[in-house]
Amino acid sequence: MMINETHDPNLKSWVDSANDPDTDFPIQNLPYCRIADYPDAVSTIAIGDQLLEINPRTAEAMGLDLFFADDTNRLPPGGYRMSYGLMRKKISESLSIHASPETREVLTWSLSPQSEAKFLSVFEIGDYTDFYCSIYHATNVGSMFRPDNPLMPNYKYVPIGYHGRASSIVISGTDIKRPKGQNRSNAEKPPVFIPAKNLDYEMELGFFVGQGNELGQSIPINKAEEHIFGVCLVNDWSARDIQAWEYQPLGPFLAKNFATTISPFVVTMEALAPFRTKAFEREAEDPQPLEYLNDSDNQKFGGLDINLEVFIQTEKMRDEKIEPHLLSRSNTKDLYWTIGQMLTHHASNGCNLQTGDLMATGTVSGKSKQERGCLLELTWRGTEPLDLPTGEQRRFLEDGDEIIMRGYCEREGFRRIGLGKCRGRIIPAE
Repeated sequence: MMINETHDPNLKSWVDSANDPDTDFPIQNLPYCRIADYPDAVSTIAIGDQLLEINPRTAEAMGLDLFFADDTNRLPPGGYRMSYGLMRKKISESLSIHASPETREVLTWSLSPQSEAKFLSVFEIGDYTDFYCSIYHATNVGSMFRPDNPLMPNYKYVPIGYHGRASSIVISGTDIKRPKGQNRSNAEKPPVFIPAKNLDYEMELGFFVGQGNELGQSIPINKAEEHIFGVCLVNDWSARDIQAWEYQPLGPFLAKNFATTISPFVVTMEALAPFRTKAFEREAEDPQPLEYLNDSDNQKFGGLDINLEVFIQTEKMRDEKIEPHLLSRSNTKDLYWTIGQMLTHHASNGCNLQTGDLMATGTVSGKSKQERGCLLELTWRGTEPLDLPTGEQRRFLEDGDEIIMRGYCEREGFRRIGLGKCRGRIIPAE
């Protein structure tokens, strides 16, 4: 991805809120979203605290060549006949302070506050795959169950993943009902079917497939990012007590598929160009990626420098008007595999990826305790409870707890951009 005039940190917008230094959505970002109240929109752009509907009138004003279709997964994610780069430039020009009065007037009529929007997923998600690509997370979890052998022999050779459930993916702000499942916490007795006791979150980065591949065809690593449209935040809710009983021998099932929350904004790969970094630096004794996963450009620029934060707000905190409490900070630089490698591996057996497929990195954790991306790690299976500002403690999530995730990119010489928030509140089981 090339850095160009759309990334200029001095670029300003005539939408005043986009010039706020604390906004996630300055003119240098321009993420996509989808709104229930915009039936005529091909797509919607977030700018400051506003939303810009892209419809026939605004598209004409911005010089966008598009068509309208019932297929919501035509890219990106409507029907454009132009490259993403050219489209981004035209939208940026139209929202900049240099835009003509005529353009501003047309676009102003199609602006609306984000605070009043009912968000939907940008894409109709057909398939969802969750990876396990943070070596620190994998090592921590492995240490709890296999202290002498935390990492499986395949971990440093292959991006580990599993197929999730697309139908239970929900948009940020949706309440999450505590799941029921089989629990065998007492090894001396048969399992019981009860509401999950050890409910957890997982701080992940998601990415959407833009362009798919034909069944039987692979995607070369040097072409992988041509198939990735953009990224979002993902909370892969997990019932750890259900998971502990069911996961052998085939892995995650009901402990994971009851709900996955995603943020409503998709930040494009073009917007992330200034925040690329090298792939994870492996230890000298670690194997290098196999040839189909190894590419010089991917090693130099395949990583992403995205800061991730997780907050909790309990029911008591809300009642006492206490702000959400920071649980952890991590960064996607610590992923052992790049998103390009994840996508290439996914398609390496000829699996046909499709526009709108969602993939997630798995829990993003770092070296220190403050960088652990889930409660399983932070409380070390519940043995080290967390103290909250109200005097409460948490080993795992309780009913009424809300988890709020944030993501943002910062780098000297460029404008800070954000991914918005991904939030969900736990409500009691039926």
